[in-house]
Amino acid sequence: MLSAQSFPSWHFASLTIDARKLLFSLSSFLAAAITLAIAFSASLPRPWWALLTVYVTAQPMAGAFRPKVLYRIAGITTGAAVTIALVPNLQNAPELLVLCLALWTGFCIYLAVLDRTPRAYLFQMAAFSSAVISFPYIDDPANIFDTTVGRVVEMTVAILSVSIVHALLQPWSATPVIRERAQSFLRHARTWSVEVLSGDNRERENDHRRALASDVTELGMIAVHLPFDQRAAPITQRRVIALQQQLANTIPLASAAANRLDLLERENAISPEMGTLLMRAVDWLSATDGPAAHVAPLIKESERLATQAEDRGDWPSLLAASAAIRLAQFLDAFAAARRLAGRIGSPGRLKTKGAQAEHSFRLARDHGMAALAGAATAVAIMLYCAVWILLAWPSGSATAAFAALITCSFAAHDDPSPVIGRYLKATLKTFPLAAFYLFVVLPRVDGYEMLVITLAPALIWMGYIQADPRRSPEALPMFSCFIVAMGFLPRFQADFATFVNTGLAQLGGIVTTLAVTRLFRSASVRWTLRRVMRANWAELALLADIRRPFRPADWTARSVDRLGQIAQRIVAAPPGDDFHAADGLADLRIGRNVIPVRKALSHVPHDLRHDMGLVLSGIANHYRARIRCGAISPADPALLAPIDRSIGALLARPLDDHRRQALRALVAMRCNLFPEAAAPVLTIGAASTTHVGMELAYD
Repeated sequence: MLSAQSFPSWHFASLTIDARKLLFSLSSFLAAAITLAIAFSASLPRPWWALLTVYVTAQPMAGAFRPKVLYRIAGITTGAAVTIALVPNLQNAPELLVLCLALWTGFCIYLAVLDRTPRAYLFQMAAFSSAVISFPYIDDPANIFDTTVGRVVEMTVAILSVSIVHALLQPWSATPVIRERAQSFLRHARTWSVEVLSGDNRERENDHRRALASDVTELGMIAVHLPFDQRAAPITQRRVIALQQQLANTIPLASAAANRLDLLERENAISPEMGTLLMRAVDWLSATDGPAAHVAPLIKESERLATQAEDRGDWPSLLAASAAIRLAQFLDAFAAARRLAGRIGSPGRLKTKGAQAEHSFRLARDHGMAALAGAATAVAIMLYCAVWILLAWPSGSATAAFAALITCSFAAHDDPSPVIGRYLKATLKTFPLAAFYLFVVLPRVDGYEMLVITLAPALIWMGYIQADPRRSPEALPMFSCFIVAMGFLPRFQADFATFVNTGLAQLGGIVTTLAVTRLFRSASVRWTLRRVMRANWAELALLADIRRPFRPADWTARSVDRLGQIAQRIVAAPPGDDFHAADGLADLRIGRNVIPVRKALSHVPHDLRHDMGLVLSGIANHYRARIRCGAISPADPALLAPIDRSIGALLARPLDDHRRQALRALVAMRCNLFPEAAAPVLTIGAASTTHVGMELAYD
């Protein structure tokens, strides 16, 4: 099995050629040549459409394009079926036909934006395949069946060609990519944890944890491709899901440990034992190849310090216990993640604790954003068609088709206008090359073999750009402009008027899409961030509501996913914006602490259950208040009293496992919700593991 490390880079003077990118481009070009040969031999009506499909389908990673191939074929078939069902039956009512096509396209885009897995390609392809097949033939639908069959055959031939060629010439898999992303996450986690545990360089903390959250989400996206990647994929996918869950756990645990250490440092209450433990943990984390066996004594020592501190029962001891137990849990999760990352792609069975690792990492879904994207797409298509019909523009159908293609391609973006602007620039840069080929090079070409040879420099160059992640967004408009302008009909036709008209149709589609997008889809970063944060607050309120179903695993997955979405968008927020001060990790930590409190409700006496219920009710009301005002607001000070009463009541009773977990969670809640509150003075007469009287006072 080839891997990314198997390919060298060649240096020619100041030019560096990446062999892997070159092989990808050559594979795509070979698939394009095969597709053209089949299209010409079978006299397919639009060879250029098949050629363009090759480069739309090709992906730099084999494991990434195989699932998309299957979904695209299913999407093409679905879109073709809708076209055949609508166009002949509504040919005498073009306004109604446009309305139905717009609604269908909008509905498909809604599903595509809602489903952030490769399955979204099915809905996306169904949307614009029906649009680009239908619009050019709305005026003359007599041959719509033959036309639709021709488009489906052309695209299917292209998809199968590119799949077979890339599978044969690029047999590397997604597994090395996932392993590299996991190692990247571990490097980020190691750097951040060393800094927060040692108290150094706190100004970079937000950048580090945003990178961690983004890595968790990205790892899950890549893991979806594994069932299509190799024979051992199911085993590897289970490992990746388990790894993702462990990595997701490290974020709030390290953040919680750092939060408690800050409070302890403010109280000058870090004991020598805790200081020594922190130094040993930092040393183990700093060593990139630190032996895994060395972490077990650190975890045991942290748990021992936590238990001893809880038995003392005073507030500084409870803070120290919280810091120690979160440190132990972080080290355990980090060590488990490192073991899983090292075994990705290796044979053997996955050993899991419980059934959680068998379930996928659930992504957060925003029905509102998906509905907005679908509605904007439908409205945009109706506007394109209205302008086309009112102006009676001969190339208006092509403009509508291009506009629908671009709208569907970028519907998932918060604000697609910057991407469409770059699409327009890349198209403009490619027109001179297309004109040079069409009017200077191709008139001197005779036969299929010469055509393939003359196309090689341009298509291989564009394919190399497509293989570069930084420049790949430029490739699609370049291919689209170049291939559509060429036409690639069985008999060469170099007509300047047709070339200009086709170019104007493409530019018209792009410019119209850009204008409509800026009018309907220019969602600001603040608006999108506010939606994501409100969704997170709503789920926290539901999690704390004891009248609601209790599904903690699903909440944790969605919360970490939303944290990744916030991390990706908050970078674009203006400097000094109040969203930079938003601590999504604090909300994540509070939610994780709600879970053990809810679990402990059935294991405590009635009076304590009442106080703990007041705590949960107060948290639910706190996040509902945030939703109502749409801003980050502090917790109600009245919530502090039931939290402290619950802590005191738990300390005065024997601590079984459920009660101990609830005690730790309540201490953490107090630290997160009221970091500046005066410390309670807890006075008890004996060890906390016996039932004793206790008084609660405040400084």
